[in-house]
Formats: sequence, structure tokens, C-alpha cells
Amino acid sequence: MRVLGVDPGLTRCGVGVVDGQPGRPPVLVAVGVITTSPDLELSQRLLRIDAGLTEWVSEHRPDVVAVERVFAEHNVLSVIGTAQAAGLAMLAAAKAGLPVYTHTPTEVKAAITGSGRADKAQVGKMVARLLKLDAAPKPADAADAVALAICHLWRGAASDRIAQAVAKQNQKASA
Repeated sequence: MRVLGVDPGLTRCGVGVVDGQPGRPPVLVAVGVITTSPDLELSQRLLRIDAGLTEWVSEHRPDVVAVERVFAEHNVLSVIGTAQAAGLAMLAAAKAGLPVYTHTPTEVKAAITGSGRADKAQVGKMVARLLKLDAAPKPADAADAVALAICHLWRGAASDRIAQAVAKQNQKASA
């Protein structure tokens, strides 16, 4: 399975593509960041992110897209741009006919490090270790995108198989 992970953001939108199968170590395909200048009009920033995400989907042909689930604990205004970028990632996947899954930062941290309270440095170190890299992808947004992809390989793929098995069983029962 090939997963495109997206760590959404208006200034830096992390992207990472990982191949993997149950029981085998994940393999890094590509990692990067789509950047926009805060000096641009919001509509132009969104357009550039959309173009970048569409290019990543087209070039790397993922099977699924995993996006960080956006939430606001205190300041809703601070996450609006992040939510807009997350929406663009979902749209790019939908335009390509790909399923989209979301994972919270806590889920990703727990999947990658074993602790939902891990910091960015710990996540980066584990991404590097899991992928047998000399160092974590830079900047942290890129490492976070790769972590999202790995998280989905490990957590989402298992959930997908269970849901497919249940749906198949339900079809047999109703036939």
C-alpha cells in the first residue's frame, strides 16, 4: 500500500509518501514541503497548495491519503488556515478518486513513538529509525507528514481490513 501523508499548513504543508505492507518495514518514497509566502493573498496561497498537492498525488500515485485531523482546543482562529489546507488535501484525494483518512496528532505520536505525548523531536527520531534514515526529514512538517503515512499503514490499514471483512460478511448475510 502506498500512503501520501499530509501535515496541513498554509505556510508549510508537509507531504510524505511511504510504501508498506503488514509485517514489513515501511519504505520512504518521497518527502517534502509545499510552501507559500504569508505576503500572498489567501486565495493565491490556497491555489498554490492545491497545485502542489495535486502534483504529489499525480506523481506518486498513492492508494490512500492520510491527513492530520485538525482540531482547536482554545483558539479557533489559529487553526483556520490549517483546516483550509487539510480541506485541500482531501479535495486533491477526492479528485483522484482516492480514499481519505484522518488521524489526530495524538494517534500519530502514539503509533510512531508509543506515547501520545511525544514531542516533534521524538517523532522525527523514530521516523528516521523506522525508515533507516541518517536523520529525520526536515523541516518537522515533512517528518510529521511521513509519520502520518506510517501511522496509517499501521493503524488505518488494519481498520480497513476489518471494515472490509465486516462489509463482506454483511453482504453474505443479506443475500
